[in-house]
Amino acid sequence: MKSAVETLNPTRVRLTVEVPFEELKPSLDAAYKKINQQVTVKGFRQGKIPARVIDQRFGRGAVLEEAVNDALPKFYTEAVNEGELNVLGQPEVDITELKDGELLAFTAEVDIRPALEIPDYSGIEVEVDAVEVSDEDIDKSVEQLRERFATTAPVERAAQDGDVLTLNLEAKVDGEVLEDGVAEGVSYTVGSGELLDGIDEAVTGVAAGDSATFTSELKGGSAEGKEAEVKVEVTEVKSRELPELDDDFAQLASEFDTLEDLRADSRKRLAQMKKYDQATQAQEKVLDELLKLVEVPMPEKLLADEIETRKHNLVNHQLGQMGLDLAKYLEIQGKSEEEFDAETKEQAEKGIKTQFILDELVNKEKLNVSQEELTEHLMRRAQSSGMSPDQFAQAVVEGGQVPMLVGEVARGKALAVVVEAATVKDSNGEVIDLDDEDETAETVDAEAAEAADADEKPEV
Repeated sequence: MKSAVETLNPTRVRLTVEVPFEELKPSLDAAYKKINQQVTVKGFRQGKIPARVIDQRFGRGAVLEEAVNDALPKFYTEAVNEGELNVLGQPEVDITELKDGELLAFTAEVDIRPALEIPDYSGIEVEVDAVEVSDEDIDKSVEQLRERFATTAPVERAAQDGDVLTLNLEAKVDGEVLEDGVAEGVSYTVGSGELLDGIDEAVTGVAAGDSATFTSELKGGSAEGKEAEVKVEVTEVKSRELPELDDDFAQLASEFDTLEDLRADSRKRLAQMKKYDQATQAQEKVLDELLKLVEVPMPEKLLADEIETRKHNLVNHQLGQMGLDLAKYLEIQGKSEEEFDAETKEQAEKGIKTQFILDELVNKEKLNVSQEELTEHLMRRAQSSGMSPDQFAQAVVEGGQVPMLVGEVARGKALAVVVEAATVKDSNGEVIDLDDEDETAETVDAEAAEAADADEKPEV
């Protein structure tokens, strides 16, 4: 076999391959054997039909087509290896010549990873938010905990902000009650804004046993988006009572004996979270600066595929689970389709550039991934997916995604090398040492994972 490589642009090449016919013999033999198992010819046992009979009955062309389809991947791979190419995606193959008994020739155009020059990145300098925990931050944290231990009790008065109501709802469009527009025994907190626009104003001042009517645009159901006349009947009013902020509350809501100790723990936890946020912010800003330093040619087909994948995942997975289509999502976001396409393209380009640059750094810095590092990464991914580590590991192996996980870990290590070399200052001008952030990040990650949704969803 002979092959040559022609560079079409920095991210695409054309392979020209010529294969002597004798090198097709193994694939020809396999083609005859496969056809033998699929057809029957009177006078011959299945699997024992001579090649000349197959040629006569089914045509030599059918055999050659089967043999070439079998052989092309092997010869293409050999040509890629011979040319020492780092290919991306599937090639576009064109058979240019096929002479029975003489020669097979074909071309293959394929995207390749561009050659990158990584400049000195030690001069990168970024600024991040300072870690400052105010008394107001602690007050807010303790108040959120206090809200979780609120109790409710029925009251004989009209509803007011913060009350918990039990409601019956009936929605009409054009004077007709909707089949799916009736609900009874709905629990609702006044002021939460969780049901329909206008409901808070309608129920405020209404006592148990009374009703009110208001107009609102329906957010779901058979008449989604239409204006409806909604009748809301209040069947019960409950007031929310918050526990006193004292030592008794601290003992009820935590493992601490005093409110002072509870507040001290809140300060510590908030500081840990802000340190983790600071480390994440440093990584993002250093990466942005690194991307500015490196010129990355963009493979057009790879970019188009990435854009299509991102759109597909958004529409069919994330929005689908939320009961939205793309048009409704764009309306909620206040974006045009052109703006959405531009943002998606920008995000796809950044993702591809990031992977190319970090992969190049992995090679340049000779970074390896240990089994322990891979296991730790797998555990974190399992947590975020909502699967057990064993289930996630089995899915990864069966899906052939182990190399993908190894790549993720290696790129993370490459970014860490750049962050370590960069100068990171906080908004007070103090240089930040991120070496002690690992334990903080793991702690916060573990806590966040308990409440994290398995799938990232767009904000709406």
